[in-house]
This record gives sequence, structure tokens and C-alpha cells, in this order.
Amino acid sequence: MYPAQIVNPMKEELTDNGFSELLTAGEVDAQISKEGTTLVMINSVCGCSAGSARPGVLMAVVNAKNKPDFLTTTFAGFDVEAVQKLREHLLPYPPSSPAIALFKNGQLVHFIERHQIEGRPAQLIANNLIGAFDEYCN
Repeated sequence: MYPAQIVNPMKEELTDNGFSELLTAGEVDAQISKEGTTLVMINSVCGCSAGSARPGVLMAVVNAKNKPDFLTTTFAGFDVEAVQKLREHLLPYPPSSPAIALFKNGQLVHFIERHQIEGRPAQLIANNLIGAFDEYCN
């Protein structure tokens, strides 16, 4: 598990911008089962989180005409219980962090895995998400 002094500033990059944290398995299940759309950013200490994933997610949320009903985040290697439960909802995809998931009415409808984030600019991640928001968040 990563130390809080390393993780907290990375968490705050999202929570300071309107994302709520999913910290327990119960919170994950309750959030995913809500009617509407839920964006979940699986945050991590990986460099591609700072370079593409977090900035891309924030860029998408700011610039999208259609937005998810709920913006949430959980942190791999830190919010262990929540991430483990979330990964059950992401099957058959293998564990991936960072990663970005969009759920609609409890169903996974869009997923960006780590290999789709690494080496790609934040703008590309944002455009991918804005397309998904346009399709599912109306």
C-alpha cells in the first residue's frame, strides 16, 4: 500500500474538481447500482496517471456538453477494498490502473484500460471520453 503523503495530492487533483471518493466495497456497489451514469477514474501513482489519465478526465468533464451524473474515483494500491470490488464490476477486463470506466444504470458501457492511456496525450483521452459521454450521458 502506498503512503498517504504520496497518494493524497493525486487524489486531491480529482476531489478538488468535483469527484467523490469510493473507499469501500459497499460504496462501490451503491454507486454503480444508481440510476444514471457514473464515471469512475481508477487513479494510480503511475506516471501515465499524471501525464494523461487525470488531466484527460478533467479536460473531458470540463469540455463535454453531456456529462456523467456522478464523478467518482478510487485509488489503486491505496483504496484496496474499493478497487477490488470495482474490478469485479469490470470483468472480463483484467486489473488495470490507471483506468477509466463509465457505467450506465449499473452496466459497464465504456472502459479505457492502462494500455490505452500510456503514451497518449491527455487530449486524446479527453476526446475518447467526450465521445462516450455524448453516446451514454444524455
